[in-house]
Amino acid sequence: MYPLQTEVMTMATKTTAKKTTTAKKTPSKAKKSTSKFSKATYLKWYKDMLLIRRFEEKLSQLYIQQKFGGFLHLYIGQEAIAVGTVSAQQEGDKHITAYRDHGHPIALGTDPRVLAAELYGKVTGCSKGKGGSMHFFDVEKGFFGGHGIVGAQIPMGAGMAFAEQYKGTKNVVVTSFGDGAVRQGALHETFNMAMTWKLPVIFVIENNNYAMGTSVERTTNVTDLTKVGLSYEMPSFAVDGMSPESVHEAMEEAMDRARRGDGPTLLDIRTYRYKGHSMSDPQKYRTKEEVAEWQEKDPIEHVLRVIKKNKWMTAKEIEDVNNWVKNEVKESIEFAEKSELPKPEEIYDDVYQEPNYPYIKEYLA
Repeated sequence: MYPLQTEVMTMATKTTAKKTTTAKKTPSKAKKSTSKFSKATYLKWYKDMLLIRRFEEKLSQLYIQQKFGGFLHLYIGQEAIAVGTVSAQQEGDKHITAYRDHGHPIALGTDPRVLAAELYGKVTGCSKGKGGSMHFFDVEKGFFGGHGIVGAQIPMGAGMAFAEQYKGTKNVVVTSFGDGAVRQGALHETFNMAMTWKLPVIFVIENNNYAMGTSVERTTNVTDLTKVGLSYEMPSFAVDGMSPESVHEAMEEAMDRARRGDGPTLLDIRTYRYKGHSMSDPQKYRTKEEVAEWQEKDPIEHVLRVIKKNKWMTAKEIEDVNNWVKNEVKESIEFAEKSELPKPEEIYDDVYQEPNYPYIKEYLA
């Protein structure tokens, strides 16, 4: 068991433990994983995280230029969670998350071109231009959204896990949500049901310390969010979310537990978003010094240091990866801009409906 997991599990179960606080002002000093990962794994982590980072950096520029509308919630700083999760999974596992959903499908292998097209509202987008930034989907890659209602994906993820259990598969569902969604009543109903039925689901708190602009300390008396799972006797652990190694190990252990039929796990993955809640966020609730301190733990720079230390890539090869990522982003935006908008008559396509629903005239013969 990963050291931080053991430590937090023990602390959270002691009734005499002092009240803990989130690592908002000081990043976690937890021990790093000592497990060894292959060269191929580190190279993939680096490539995928860099693609997520550069793709979103370009999106932020385009959004300011009003190239596309809607909301835009960036994942910058949190990339280690997505890539560490995907490297631990098996074929057939599924994912569902909230509206900060760009990093997950890229880590799963979705072509960034169709993601860019979706942002532009084009018919070639992953949701045919009808979802936008907050509603990415790629069922073929096992990604079931992108959901805009805070916490809505929590019971939906449990429902997906129930389907896998009912069909007798060994697939696991990873259900991700922010620390703000922990306050939703649906979470408690879902946790109770998931534990009762021992569903193969992993609940992931992508804990970036802020619910929009409100810190964890201001939203709850229980700042150690692992305790929320422990109240249902759900195995619950804190994880260093700036380390893909730590995420992988914690996720692998939770997935093994689910596949054995032992039920769900709660992972409080402690991370940090470098940008605001959305592009309209002035970020007046935190200091530049706080952001800079977390950036010192940047997961991309960490993985690159490991690669260089082991001499797994030359300077030329690193430059080639950077150029490949730059070109992928460039081609993705070009693809989006050249694609067509959906036709007006497609407005009712791909929408769940009841036959002959009486209030939509277009359905009446």
